[in-house]
Amino acid sequence: MLWATAGVAALGFLVALEIAARRLGIPGPITSQAREAVFAPKSGFLLYAGMALTMVVLTWRQRLIALGVAIGIDITVFVVRWLADARVTEGHPFGNGALWVVLGCAVIAVTRRTGPERLLLLKGVALGLLLVAGRKTGDTWLLITAKTHPTVLDPYLATADHALGNPSWLVGRIVRATGPVGAHILDYVYVQLAVAAVCVALYQLRHVAAERRFPRHHLVRTFLVIGLLGPGIYMIFPVVGPIFAYGPGASGTGGVHWALANIWPETAPPMTAPHPMPYDEITPRNCMPSLHTAWATVIFMHSRKGPRVLRYAGTFWLIATLGATLGFGYHYGVDLIAGVVFALTIEAALRSQARGWDRSGTQLVAYGATVFVALLLSYRYLPLEMARYPWLYGPLLILAMTSVIYGYIRTTKLWESTPEPARQPELQPELV
Repeated sequence: MLWATAGVAALGFLVALEIAARRLGIPGPITSQAREAVFAPKSGFLLYAGMALTMVVLTWRQRLIALGVAIGIDITVFVVRWLADARVTEGHPFGNGALWVVLGCAVIAVTRRTGPERLLLLKGVALGLLLVAGRKTGDTWLLITAKTHPTVLDPYLATADHALGNPSWLVGRIVRATGPVGAHILDYVYVQLAVAAVCVALYQLRHVAAERRFPRHHLVRTFLVIGLLGPGIYMIFPVVGPIFAYGPGASGTGGVHWALANIWPETAPPMTAPHPMPYDEITPRNCMPSLHTAWATVIFMHSRKGPRVLRYAGTFWLIATLGATLGFGYHYGVDLIAGVVFALTIEAALRSQARGWDRSGTQLVAYGATVFVALLLSYRYLPLEMARYPWLYGPLLILAMTSVIYGYIRTTKLWESTPEPARQPELQPELV
């Protein structure tokens, strides 16, 4: 019943988002995903990552067959496009086969499986499709934020960022000094964040095929919930980012004509009273909080119990993601602090839900949510005071984030040293 309810809710959400997108004249997530069954997908790597999540419920023989079928379909589609002289100008020339394999697993589950085996295979299909649908849903949300918010609040964050020493401007100059090699590495890390998450998730789910069940909590759950809730904050606090509001990064989208000044990353913005500024209807308002920081944070946390190479990879991905978000001018420093608090709060809530709510879990989630709301309110209503007294507000921002990190570590260590709270058995009907 839980999985059925979640499936119906997810489908209803996708349909509602599709309708909202159509009314704004933009493609919705269902339309975009349906096109990738035939046309070149936006990210072939993501489709294969989704297929990999589906394959955690299969045996090794079934995995090899599924992978072979996916590659065979991609080769066939490539040959057909080549013969028809249909060049791929956007996206990747592969990935259709992975999507077809996932859909084929759904058909097999319904027609050839029964009982627990059907349910397990459908869970695997749902996991793979949710990762892909989450990306499409996020893309649609970003377009909606641009269409529905003609003004942005970048001057408020740029002013508040003085309390942290304007880290985006500093790291931006450092990235430029590294030349094209450093920029290409950071860009790859930034774009392929979902693939890194799948690598960690595959390690966590490595025993699903043998045990015939999923663990109560794993990385994909947190990853998807962050992507679902984050855009809602975008609608409340619309921000485009330093390179769009203060630099040339919007050229090609028309946004260069909307920037306040072309000063990123050479010159920090002046300390003046902030005000909402108008912006175009194309550039996403996707800065507050930094979801890339939130995702990289949970990848780091979930990689801690893996082998050494996975722990090193999780650390590298977190550091590189922070460098990319700041160095490319996509985020302000205050975005990253909010992103870390956002991630820890959601992770704590999902872990509490998986093990059973207790007092420590409830207190941690409530505290994290309170700090997150306090951060948003301070960025909106106290930015000038934060800029005037950086020696006070800078350490306070770091202290607020650190307190949530400390609370999470302390609470989770307590959970690991004590047994999970006993769940109340469900009432069963009896014959009378």
